[in-house]
Amino acid sequence: MHYLKSFSVFALLPAALAAQDAQLKVIQPSPAASVTQELGISTFRVDYHRPSVKGRAIWGGLVPFGQVWRAGANEATLLTLSDPVKISGHAVPAGSYALFAIPGKEQWTLVLNSQGKQWGAYNYKADQDVLRLEVKPSAIPHQEYLKFDLQVESPERVRLELAWEKLTVGFNMDVDSKGIYWKYLEDSLAKASATSWQPWYQAARYCLEQGIEPVKAMTWIDASIKAEENSRNLECKARLLDKAGKTTEAIAMLDRALTLGREKSPKEYVVGLEKTREEWTAKAAPKK
Repeated sequence: MHYLKSFSVFALLPAALAAQDAQLKVIQPSPAASVTQELGISTFRVDYHRPSVKGRAIWGGLVPFGQVWRAGANEATLLTLSDPVKISGHAVPAGSYALFAIPGKEQWTLVLNSQGKQWGAYNYKADQDVLRLEVKPSAIPHQEYLKFDLQVESPERVRLELAWEKLTVGFNMDVDSKGIYWKYLEDSLAKASATSWQPWYQAARYCLEQGIEPVKAMTWIDASIKAEENSRNLECKARLLDKAGKTTEAIAMLDRALTLGREKSPKEYVVGLEKTREEWTAKAAPKK
């Protein structure tokens, strides 16, 4: 009997230890947040924590003037760039950076520091700065919780903005979207299978839409058609021929696309091709 009692006590130990190890999730007064923006194939991301005003004096009070601030709460705010950018003409490599701010009454200094993951600004070292940028704050309506935003300004520009209390500051990040995509495109085609029609078609289609590299586009669309002839790549080649001023050849190629399209493609697609053929035929007709 004593043996049985002893055994039952030890059997309960794992459950008791597990209960001791159990931890509750803690509610953060400054909740974690992130904002992500894609531009081309580049990604911009800000990870931060959102303190609230709570009726307090923020600038020159809770956040002193002239001192390095984590631009949020808890861990230092983290800016992650998938590709190199330029900020006010300064080249910044791809990577993750701690984003600090030094607020002033009339002007702020925004800082990118190479030590991305750190708690607050307690271990901040100026000799690890990648960039310092002088900016002027602007007035905004009351913003209770600190907020970061990434706004698309153009196909090659994203603006980062911090807004809290009644002020906002920010800066532009310029990225070579077309150059980055072109390198990605060529690197991808270097590994693409000759029996796969899609990558060659997509590359040629990109050139067609951007109005660039017509010779490479024609080489790539021929590779796509060789892998598998279909209405999509035949249409793309027809449009490349038309852009090159070879409208008669373009119409013949479009007819091949229509033949395959009528068999497998949606009606709306076929109607669009037929309309294009009518337009090209009128354009190629002899002038009276």
